Amino acid sequence: MSSNPSSVANQTSTTPETSPQTEKTIQNIPNRRPLKKAAKTAPEKSASAFRTISEVADELKVQQHVLRFWESKFSQIKPLKRGGGRRYYRPEDVDLLKNIYHLLYQEGYTIKGVQKLLHSTRGNLSGRVSKAEVSAEEAAPAAAAGSKKREELQSMLNELKSMRTLIG
Repeated sequence: MSSNPSSVANQTSTTPETSPQTEKTIQNIPNRRPLKKAAKTAPEKSASAFRTISEVADELKVQQHVLRFWESKFSQIKPLKRGGGRRYYRPEDVDLLKNIYHLLYQEGYTIKGVQKLLHSTRGNLSGRVSKAEVSAEEAAPAAAAGSKKREELQSMLNELKSMRTLIG
């Protein structure tokens, strides 16, 4: 029994290939969810357009439940609710949410801290956040002035402590 070297090579070189029929059978398995199709990209909305909760959540890179939680904690967030409880955020609501996001995640405020800040500024955080987004070049002189003020306050505190010891 002699084997032909070319026939042996042909037998070992064959690899199973997936056919379109195999892929179809995978998708038609009972009790299996169909594969997700590629997400459609929505056309860009105008700045004055209302946004859904999913659009705002995607823009802020947070989950939708976080936005619903913020609604319960911040009375200033009042999206329009239409049939079935769907939320539609006005541009002012989106700006407020961006400001709250900035304070919570970039500046490290607590929810109570942001609530107090909203209460004291009557819901207007736009000036507060825009000040926080100062470039590093502009922040350096402010930091030097801040350290000078800190030293001045520290000397006042030391003076007050010495007065307290004299009195008490």
